[in-house]
Amino acid sequence: MKDQQTPKYIQLKQEILSWIVTAQFKPHDRLPSENEIARRFEMSRQTVRQALGDLEQDGWLYRTQGKGTFVAESQTAADRKPSPVGMTIGMITTHISDYIFPTIVRGVESSLRERGARLLLASTDNEKPKERDSLESMLHEPLAGLIIEPTKSAEGNPNFDYFLALDARQIPYVMLNERYTDVDAPCLKVDDEMGGYRAAEYLLRMGHERIAGFFKTDDYQGVHRMRGFLRAFRERKQPVAADWVVRYSSEEKTSRPLEALERMLEREAEERPTAIFCYNDELAVRMLDIIRRRGLTVPDDLSMIGFDDSNLAVATEVKLTTIAHPKTSMGTDAVELLMKLITQRTPRGSWKDVVYEPTLVERESVKALT
Repeated sequence: MKDQQTPKYIQLKQEILSWIVTAQFKPHDRLPSENEIARRFEMSRQTVRQALGDLEQDGWLYRTQGKGTFVAESQTAADRKPSPVGMTIGMITTHISDYIFPTIVRGVESSLRERGARLLLASTDNEKPKERDSLESMLHEPLAGLIIEPTKSAEGNPNFDYFLALDARQIPYVMLNERYTDVDAPCLKVDDEMGGYRAAEYLLRMGHERIAGFFKTDDYQGVHRMRGFLRAFRERKQPVAADWVVRYSSEEKTSRPLEALERMLEREAEERPTAIFCYNDELAVRMLDIIRRRGLTVPDDLSMIGFDDSNLAVATEVKLTTIAHPKTSMGTDAVELLMKLITQRTPRGSWKDVVYEPTLVERESVKALT
């Protein structure tokens, strides 16, 4: 609580709200006294009284004369009418306006609109602290359910307490693209390992042997795509050079893979890769600039496969061979599954994941060598 611009009583309100929404204090639990809170946060009793008064007015707290201040009974999702008309559904994604995310969001939004429900949207910008802020903000709303894309899923879940708070408030939720391993929720995702396998297997079948792969591994999508890529080589008992499997983080996506490709292309023609597989189409398009600057062309000098079949796959003069992502269908299917959790009130663990079969979309960025 060191924000110099936000009034102290507002900071204290937010802190006490976090106690409530993360179930540190449950309905009818007594809060510490005004004096205790004032000492703990080095604030005046007047500041504490103002924060508690606002929370009482907002319905989060109630006072009992001579006994203290208590957490009010909160309305859980189970208390609300199961009809979707008028309900609020939250959605937290890593991005909103970039890449394939607008298409996924449109799928969710159109499906909710048909049901008479409204969408409350938040973005984490692929940052764990912002995910925490988004979850806390959502917990302040009268949500009937939540659709969540985890942020850097392979790096763990520091916001686990907020998922426990969702459980405590009986708010059903589903996850997109991947899940945190410590969260028991149905997930809608592409079979990323099979997608990586099919991309590598296709390049091998087209006669390529010197193939480089680029994978963003702070999310499980990239980890699984890399596993599938390597499995295709193992099945053929064909080794992969360690420096041709490039792993990078979200923060490195505009530097590390591009620099690695630059180094590969500096080699003599017989020592550089004849094909590359990219974590997604966004990276593949960036790679095209590196290839052009070298005076090389796709696919004559270097074949290329992307992932997601995004708008970028056909946005340049080179139309990318890529692995399809369901996008709109994922959005509408997420709403369908979430509505079943809400209306049928069935435990999340009893629902199976929705796993989409990856399909290879053949275009002109791959050239056969045999």
